Amino acid sequence: MDKSNSGRDTESDAGGVPGVNRDRLMTREWLVTNGLGGYASGTASGACTRKYHGLLVAALPNPLGRRMMFNHLTERLRLPDGRVLHFGGDEHPGRAMEPHARHLVEFRLELGLPVWAYDFDGTVLEKRVFLPHGENTVHVNYRLVSGGGPVRLLLRPSVHFRPHGDPPGELTGPPYAWSEGESVYELSAGTGPPLRLRLDGESAAFAPDPRSLPDILYPVEERRGYQARGGLWTPGHFEVDLSAGRDVTLTGSAEPCLTLLARDPEGVLAGERERRRKLLAAAGPVARCGFPAELVLAADQFIIKPPRNPAGGAPESKEGSCTVIAGYHWFTDWGRDTMIGLEGLMLLTGRHEEAGHCLRMFAGHLRDGLIPNLFPEGKREGVYNTADATLWLFHAIGRYLEYTADRALLRLLLPDLRTIIERHLGGTRFGIGVDPADGLLRQGAEGYALTWMDAKVGDWVVTPRRGKAVEINALWYNALRLLEGWVREGEGEAAARPYAAHAEKAKASFNRRFWYEAGGHLYDVVDAEGGADDPSCRPNQVLAISLTHPILDRERWERVIAVVRERLLTPVGLRTLAPGHPDYHPNYFGDVRARDAAYHQGTVWPWLVGSFVDAWLKVRPDDLAGARRFLDGLVPHLREACIGSVSEVFDAEKPFTPRGCVAQAWSVAEVLRAWMTTRDTEEAASSAEEADRR
Repeated sequence: MDKSNSGRDTESDAGGVPGVNRDRLMTREWLVTNGLGGYASGTASGACTRKYHGLLVAALPNPLGRRMMFNHLTERLRLPDGRVLHFGGDEHPGRAMEPHARHLVEFRLELGLPVWAYDFDGTVLEKRVFLPHGENTVHVNYRLVSGGGPVRLLLRPSVHFRPHGDPPGELTGPPYAWSEGESVYELSAGTGPPLRLRLDGESAAFAPDPRSLPDILYPVEERRGYQARGGLWTPGHFEVDLSAGRDVTLTGSAEPCLTLLARDPEGVLAGERERRRKLLAAAGPVARCGFPAELVLAADQFIIKPPRNPAGGAPESKEGSCTVIAGYHWFTDWGRDTMIGLEGLMLLTGRHEEAGHCLRMFAGHLRDGLIPNLFPEGKREGVYNTADATLWLFHAIGRYLEYTADRALLRLLLPDLRTIIERHLGGTRFGIGVDPADGLLRQGAEGYALTWMDAKVGDWVVTPRRGKAVEINALWYNALRLLEGWVREGEGEAAARPYAAHAEKAKASFNRRFWYEAGGHLYDVVDAEGGADDPSCRPNQVLAISLTHPILDRERWERVIAVVRERLLTPVGLRTLAPGHPDYHPNYFGDVRARDAAYHQGTVWPWLVGSFVDAWLKVRPDDLAGARRFLDGLVPHLREACIGSVSEVFDAEKPFTPRGCVAQAWSVAEVLRAWMTTRDTEEAASSAEEADRR
């Protein structure tokens, strides 16, 4: 797939140029990542509307974490007749950045990398942004496609070094230090590495003009209820000639000077394109073009190896080991998201070795029978407040073994898996433990939300779900059955029998306790706080059918699926709560409190469609076409929000506006997995033929 036009937006006029919708350019975003956790991101218009938008967010060794280092680039073009025209976004103190979109005629992705095409009265310019894999470096490349030349590019970099999630704020402390070398310029702020800039091109020069740019508005942050104004600083501007056949590239890097000087931008781009072609080839013929190919490239954005700290760390440290960023821009690596997304991100895409490293890393952080819920930004130690991530580990290992038959890894992890079961049977942190009376797993601690429905505002836990939650017990049963099989395989029937007994007890109790006859579906929580059972209709019940070892009796599958389809299914995923419930929220919008009140109270999550497809096919194994239709609304979604990726959440009602993180790991993973699961023989053959032609 050398070229994807999924990012083209050519439905109406913007600024007098037919073919570009200006409003859409401000809401369509792009994302390029570097395999370390760092990234570049912005809007298709060139304007920065979020505090996370910038050309280089560097992933630095702990405790620095990810830092915004190259915020923005003001771009102008001086034509041979002397006119100076702006393109991209421009900083304006006191208001949002102004997108000069009237010259933009196309925005597209090529192998997942963003390309802009600008037409200046017949002078056509293309711009590309790319990051070399494994380096904190960004290249901004310009190419004259047609028209007279040479023309003169004027490029003004603007910066505000800060942790990428910090509010933009005003610049404080001493001015940035700016130094000019023979071919590399350095900008430093006293902490962390400097930003090194290099311009490759004809007649390049730098014109000093240091100034502060105060009070820049980031409108998306304003709408989300966060501090939305801050300052930037610029040292001056670069000038360079651009002529046909000779590219110009501005490079910004946090890497050592020698690394920067050794890299040829054209070679870097060629190498990155080749790396991406190999990713598509490894994913197999079905995923080498079209919708699944875009998702394979999107999956790559989340798979990272955090940079190693020169001071070293514990053997089980996550630094330098494979892990998964849960979502861009603000998530770090989360255990639950990683285990759910492992199959779609790594196994389906042929990245089996990385999957094994990831499993070993999380198992290496096992504490009291739990794997981390997340690793906070800039920290080595995990946070363990989760009741389900550890159970999803069993599922991920099971899927890994289906793809790899790697029994050596199973033998390595088996003692940890047994420890997990023992600690859950005896009780561990946060009230997580099996009730000996019925064999069901309960969880809950004051002030915590331990399931995936984990929204919390201050002391308010929005969906505590304390007690015996439906999906927690589906995962518990699945874990017991998986371990039973693995132990039987290696040690025989007698060693496996205790796990089988616990599983049988849990299943019998589950089917006795969780069926809500009045609604024709499962309770969401039994033995909830106060002793009541919660009959809320939520998507969590689908896991009682969809997992490898379903805990729900088969005769009730169809009724559950029918209710979920009728009340929770949307074109872009499953609602988290059925309409009609007093706590139902149709929109995920507003400040932090308003959004978190809606986060799991109706808001649609696309990752859930994977489990729904699995459940559907268990009841109707021959209905691949019907199952595929549940993904129909997500195909056009790759042309909105973050182009080429899948959002975290959507509003619960039409028009199902995408919200939250613009690119979410388990959304991409589960949509890709569901797509591949629902392919038929004819489609697979057609895809193979298309791949061969390419």
